[in-house]
Amino acid sequence: MGENNKKETLVADDLLLQAKNLSHEFDYKLFKDINLSLHKKESIAIIGTSGSGKSTLLNILSSLLKPSSGSVVFKSQDMYSLKQKKLLKIRRDDFGIIFQAHYLFRGFSAIENLEIATLLSGENIDDNLLKELKIEHVLNQGVGELSGGQQQRLSIARVMTKKPQIIFADEPTGNLDKDTANIVINTLFNYIKNNDAGLILVTHENELAMRCDKVYKLEELKLQELKWIYY
Repeated sequence: MGENNKKETLVADDLLLQAKNLSHEFDYKLFKDINLSLHKKESIAIIGTSGSGKSTLLNILSSLLKPSSGSVVFKSQDMYSLKQKKLLKIRRDDFGIIFQAHYLFRGFSAIENLEIATLLSGENIDDNLLKELKIEHVLNQGVGELSGGQQQRLSIARVMTKKPQIIFADEPTGNLDKDTANIVINTLFNYIKNNDAGLILVTHENELAMRCDKVYKLEELKLQELKWIYY
């Protein structure tokens, strides 16, 4: 059996998400024939120059944007062939999306922002998660009173509070200092290992990317594999 076939056979039961022959374009071609697989406990980083289509690809994988062609399969279903109501349910229940912008509810306190996630998901706030992200002491402060780094960590905590099966993160540490960035990425890694979840992140930081299990570079319309750790 070839090495690639052996990999696919051994990890098939752990498959979370699969992209097949994805292509997308606006006024020009962004990428074509992209294939990608995400498994339980696995982290994937996608790097590339500005304008290469990294964020667009993440939006397609996370159910936010329909590709020009190809499919994204989650739980044996092609997401973009589903009715909108079912697609929204997957996005709400199974996916956690971390944006570059915080999208916090201003005028609310930090704890109230987290409580909104608990109302939508039925999950409880995880005190250990807040301690890991070092924001447990700011819960009663208004969002406007928090630093940019605290707001970013709060938005990440809100996403993780609903216990998603897959986390999609667009530059999750882009506005953070190195020490705080390490706190965030370690928290994300710990989450996927402890919850049989998966992580796909877009980043311009090569050092951060190389901490992930797989690293791809979006370049010349293709996804080039730079690193693959297989257990």
